[in-house]
Amino acid sequence: MPIAIIVPTLEEVDNIVPLVEQIEQTNVPFGEIIFVDDGSIDGTREKIRALATAHRVCLIERDGPERGLAGAIIAGANASSADVFVVMDADLSHPPEEIASLLQPVLANDADLVIGSRYVPGGATPDWPAWRRFLSRVASALAYPLTGVHDSMGGFFAIRREFLLRFAKQAAGFKIVFETIVRGRKTLRVREVPIVFRDRARGMSKMSFAQAMRFALAWLRAIGRRLTEGKTSAPPVPAQRLFRD
Repeated sequence: MPIAIIVPTLEEVDNIVPLVEQIEQTNVPFGEIIFVDDGSIDGTREKIRALATAHRVCLIERDGPERGLAGAIIAGANASSADVFVVMDADLSHPPEEIASLLQPVLANDADLVIGSRYVPGGATPDWPAWRRFLSRVASALAYPLTGVHDSMGGFFAIRREFLLRFAKQAAGFKIVFETIVRGRKTLRVREVPIVFRDRARGMSKMSFAQAMRFALAWLRAIGRRLTEGKTSAPPVPAQRLFRD
């Protein structure tokens, strides 16, 4: 089953090489790493192009007004013929060594979407300040009645092509996992596996307190819209949690 890894990027020049190296060290049988860049001017694109000469790497450049995380992921999927996608951040906060754990239930046909979860036993956010951990926990808890998962805000997941393109095309920004689960709640088999989410070691963080507050408010509005749309008449079945011994 062909596998592609989609990595949205914005000003990540220092992380591209170590990310590719760490993905390749996992021995996951992926066909390509698809970087989808939204207007970087720090040399990110040049770094990716250089890697593409000797690695299974390709670059999609997006410079128009319609940019953002969800759109980047869909653009990457549309550019690939893979049957399964892994989506992850470029800053190494999502551990490449857990890619195989995300893929295993999908490849075994036990799941359609597998989320790398910070909030199931074994998951953690050890580098976060208390305010960020609190906001994230509250937002995830508020979304639980709609999703049945503990971490619908995460951006590290594996998904079958058909479900990504069917349920996520209308998603906006950071809400792609949330929207995919809500739209596919009647048919989508969802699992969670624990990950340890670590803050970036290179480059500048894009998440200040003010940005986190804007993020949280947007998230609450998204949840509120879903609640008022009358989508909750049949609660979702909680996602199966896959714990480690």
